[in-house]
Amino acid sequence: MSDKVILVILDGLNAQVASECMGFMEALRAQGIATRYQISCELPSMSRPLYEAILTGVTPIVSGIVHNHVIRNSNQQSIFSLARQAGLSTAAASYHWISELYNHSPYDAIRDRHTCDESLLIQHGCFYHADHYPDDHLFLDAEWLRRQHDPDFLLVHPMNIDNAGHREGLDSSHYRNTTRKTDMILSDYLPQWIEAGYQILITADHGMNNDRSHGGTLPEEQQVPLFVIGSAFSHQPTCKPSQTDLCGTVCELLGIRMHNKPICKDLLLLDPSLKECS
Repeated sequence: MSDKVILVILDGLNAQVASECMGFMEALRAQGIATRYQISCELPSMSRPLYEAILTGVTPIVSGIVHNHVIRNSNQQSIFSLARQAGLSTAAASYHWISELYNHSPYDAIRDRHTCDESLLIQHGCFYHADHYPDDHLFLDAEWLRRQHDPDFLLVHPMNIDNAGHREGLDSSHYRNTTRKTDMILSDYLPQWIEAGYQILITADHGMNNDRSHGGTLPEEQQVPLFVIGSAFSHQPTCKPSQTDLCGTVCELLGIRMHNKPICKDLLLLDPSLKECS
């Protein structure tokens, strides 16, 4: 198996709000095109540690990225590094912390905002550094990268849902309506990606609480959605993937076998000798 993969991380999206407010995604699920799972994020439920957990399959305590102010390159094998070792191409439209983890740290906006360097782990990038950077702009950035560079692996990472949660909290019309808007934006791009044959994962790093924050163990902070779309997925409703399974899952989809990352074998149509759910 070897496919092109798009991973979307909707920053700060709580699982229940995703199921209640993402009408387009739920329509895809009702038509059997997408399958939605609920997963619990690793701890602490903070962004930079969980970007690393998703993209390396390593928990924050092990990676050492334990809060948002640990500003350094990752010292773990990531989807980006494994893809480059396999001769695959990479791109990301994302918050600048992703650039700091896998390209240059600290981030220099003039140097790093628009990245095109074949020697880097993220070869092609459109990085932003304002939490209110509009999601519709971010998806335009991602689609430009896709069409311009045709990467094997594309990360798409908008921030407006998380920003709305920090401003108004979980139980607010602003948070819910921002989620609805992002769902509408997805409806503009997903049909094109599906038609082009991509394997697609849509998830979140963490959720949100009514204190307008996250970082702890409340269910609303830890429970996040995982939507999967594509012919390489089993779409078994009883599958129970974990957040640290996502790195290995993407590697398998990309045809990278020697990755030594945990996967949930039931999530994919794979050889049954592969590892059980971690």
